[in-house]
Amino acid sequence: MADSAEPVAYLVFDVEAIADGDLISRVRYPNDSLDAAEAISRYRAELIEATGRDVVPPTFMLPISVAVAKVDSRYRLIDLSVLDDGEFRPPVIARGFWQGWRHYGRPTLVTYNGRGYDLPVLELAAYRYGYALPEWFNVDARSFEQARNRYNTGAHLDLMDLFSNFGATRSTGGLNLLANLIGKPGKTQVDGSQVQDMYDAGRVAEINDYCRCDVLDTYFVFLRSRVLLGRVSLDEEHTIVTETKAWLEERAETCAAYAHYLSHWGDWRPPTV
Repeated sequence: MADSAEPVAYLVFDVEAIADGDLISRVRYPNDSLDAAEAISRYRAELIEATGRDVVPPTFMLPISVAVAKVDSRYRLIDLSVLDDGEFRPPVIARGFWQGWRHYGRPTLVTYNGRGYDLPVLELAAYRYGYALPEWFNVDARSFEQARNRYNTGAHLDLMDLFSNFGATRSTGGLNLLANLIGKPGKTQVDGSQVQDMYDAGRVAEINDYCRCDVLDTYFVFLRSRVLLGRVSLDEEHTIVTETKAWLEERAETCAAYAHYLSHWGDWRPPTV
């Protein structure tokens, strides 16, 4: 594993969020006097009828779990943590994320579909709570130097953009498919559509565990993407994967998420011809 003294070059992260029922009630149903739970239920039902899925847009969401993997310039994992672990306070989570990004010298953010979901949730949280982010919203810089520029992969590498050629093709199968292609667990027992119901049922610790596993999948997909780009060799990737597995095994007894991830672990096999 990476030496803890190594500077953080990448933050690989994932966001899980819940609907803000009060906001939904005020914005979508201002004349109906719905409480938060009623507004969420009604909106989800409308979404299912319209789209077949009850995925609430990020504009109505609050970050409830953010897992972040710190990675060094040689693509080795330094640490993986969940923000505000055990407390689940959206203002603290959002502030901690942006403060951490600034604290580590604004490393490259790495996500899967972060441009379409994770970052809008965190950006709107900053807006909602009044956090200043001039380094991220550097709109006076030249367009290609702006952190939020879609093609500025030095600020944010969205792996969905990479593999879909910035939307030229559909990323059918998503992170789950890309993880499975290299032997990693992908989606096992939980997916993002279940988070709201899990939160409502008080299963909040499981949300953090799911978020950790998503970050691990994203990290291993990111690592294989570095092979694709010629940044590391297959042998180097194999060494890093082996080191990371050992890191997870050392912590599996005290972290259910790591034990679960390892129980579904698969090793990538090279072609035989």
